[in-house]
Amino acid sequence: MASASSIAASIASKTKTKKKHFVAQKVKLFRASDPLLSVLMWGVNHSINELSHVQIPIMLMPDDFKAYSKIKVDNHLFNKENMPSHFKFKEYCPLVFRNLRERFGIDDQDFLNSLTRSAPLNSEAQGRSGARFHTSYDKRYVIKTISSEDVAEMHNILKKYHQFIVECHGNTLLPQFLGMYRLTVDGDETYMIVTRNVFSHRLSVYKKYDLKVRGKERRTHEKKNTAKELPTYKDNDFINDGQKIYINEENKKMFLEKLRKDVEVCVRHDFFFFVLFFCFFFFFLFLAQLKLMDYSLLVGIHDVERAEQEEVESEENEAEEEGESDGGGIGTPPDSPSNTLDSTKPLSPGEFDPTIDVYAIKSNESAPRKEVYFMAIIDILQHYDAKKKAAHAAKTVKHGAGAEISTVNPEQYSKRFYDFITTILS
Repeated sequence: MASASSIAASIASKTKTKKKHFVAQKVKLFRASDPLLSVLMWGVNHSINELSHVQIPIMLMPDDFKAYSKIKVDNHLFNKENMPSHFKFKEYCPLVFRNLRERFGIDDQDFLNSLTRSAPLNSEAQGRSGARFHTSYDKRYVIKTISSEDVAEMHNILKKYHQFIVECHGNTLLPQFLGMYRLTVDGDETYMIVTRNVFSHRLSVYKKYDLKVRGKERRTHEKKNTAKELPTYKDNDFINDGQKIYINEENKKMFLEKLRKDVEVCVRHDFFFFVLFFCFFFFFLFLAQLKLMDYSLLVGIHDVERAEQEEVESEENEAEEEGESDGGGIGTPPDSPSNTLDSTKPLSPGEFDPTIDVYAIKSNESAPRKEVYFMAIIDILQHYDAKKKAAHAAKTVKHGAGAEISTVNPEQYSKRFYDFITTILS
């Protein structure tokens, strides 16, 4: 079993001998318009390669949930056009996240390729407190900037989260946390966390919703979203649109089975039939037990017929352009990253690979439109702390104990969340 100190020592001992190797890669790898992303690409490449030399332990130890590896780089041999002159890279709990990736069916080399073969893509999405998002070039993973408080909260829940994932065999609607890092460039520290993308790498999402609980404040501000290609709509928008999630009985059964596995860690097996009836409520009890709240259900909707029509129009446009060209082809540069996802077996419109698009569910045959839904829980790192308790107390005094207020305790939040989410299924 390799401890955090042995991992760090291994990294430190190998840093000097690898500098020549870095020179050979300075042009082809880790090139991004944002120096921070170049450091992320370099760091992920470095950490995965280092982990490949660390024996996989039979079981994780308590110290693994506190461990980290870090490296400081003085960039005097790199191509400074692509990389900062000085930077630091720190990975939190490397053995734990490697184990989580394995349990989620993600190969480390595939993970490495997705994050390093080409620069991550900017996303127009913006999280709470100005969090920035990127997706890997193949759209498999989401990279999100987080706060130091989020890092602390992740450490607080990581052991129970890992145990939960082990017991449900990776079948969950919770975020799939795959790596957490601290990047230091020019003295500024940035924290990032990598998760599996809720949406598909190939099926376009035409509408998305962030759903919590029905309330006056849960409506999209149109002025803020008019400039966005894919606005994020909210609870009342979902209701006013007359939107429903149409899932057939077989998919409902599979969905409930997944939720049943989620709740087994929270309640006794004797209550199985009771739990099955109230499966949503007890699923979110996992979050309530950890005193987490303010999470939401992210819903993305793919319209199959619209996608087919757009594909036909795109092929027609390409044919016209080819007819107008002089016939000269442009080859792919030898060092350009190939899209490994495109080399897999072709899929029909509306079809997906469930090992990649793990949050996808098809609409039923009687649905008004042929759709694919992507649904997952997001933003689970909000702890019910003293500040939230004070806000709850103040709003209770102002509006009364029976009033519907936004800041409630985790148990109330999970129940209220469940009551609303059950209304969207048809």
